[in-house]
Amino acid sequence: MRLFLSSYRFGNHQDRLAALVGAPGRVAVIPNACDAWPTAWSSAVISDLVPLRKLGYTPEVLDLRDYVGRATELERRLAEFPLLWVRGGNTFVLRAQFARSGADLALTRLLAADALVYAGYSAGACLLTPDLHGLESMDDPAEVEPTCGVEPRWDGLGLVDRRIVPHIDSPTDPEGLGNRLAAEYRATGTPHWALTDAEAIIIDNNHIELFR
Repeated sequence: MRLFLSSYRFGNHQDRLAALVGAPGRVAVIPNACDAWPTAWSSAVISDLVPLRKLGYTPEVLDLRDYVGRATELERRLAEFPLLWVRGGNTFVLRAQFARSGADLALTRLLAADALVYAGYSAGACLLTPDLHGLESMDDPAEVEPTCGVEPRWDGLGLVDRRIVPHIDSPTDPEGLGNRLAAEYRATGTPHWALTDAEAIIIDNNHIELFR
């Protein structure tokens, strides 16, 4: 299993992603964490496509909403890509869209087979954790039902063994919500990674490393 998990895009470690993936090639960009914000959706997508192209990747948007009820087809489609790029937004909306499309089960199988690399930032990183409790202080679970037509789920995909708190000391979080949540986790002894926007977690099979 190869994972690149960060607070904001590449952090300071685009070279580490390149080392994990190999030569830049096709990448599936999954933007569904932004589905609750239709007026900002297109600009959010473009904001990820541009830096990926600058690094030599060939990004293609893969909208999970197109695959609801088509899980087998989605798994075949995901397997075409050496890299998945899952952007930030609302973690609860992203979790719901992964469940509705079957991407959650497909991704677990593809990662177990080492068929691709998963790169996710902010919500895209939090998705892989054991559960999402606490993130409601940063992301609104109430956006799930009107956006996805289902109730919010509180389980993550469980592909990493601890929770992730993004945007520590970040200008993108002027209210300090990430700092506050990390403090709550520390107080309760909840295992977690608290990431600044410069940092990234690299998981390469059994090797886990936090790059600051």
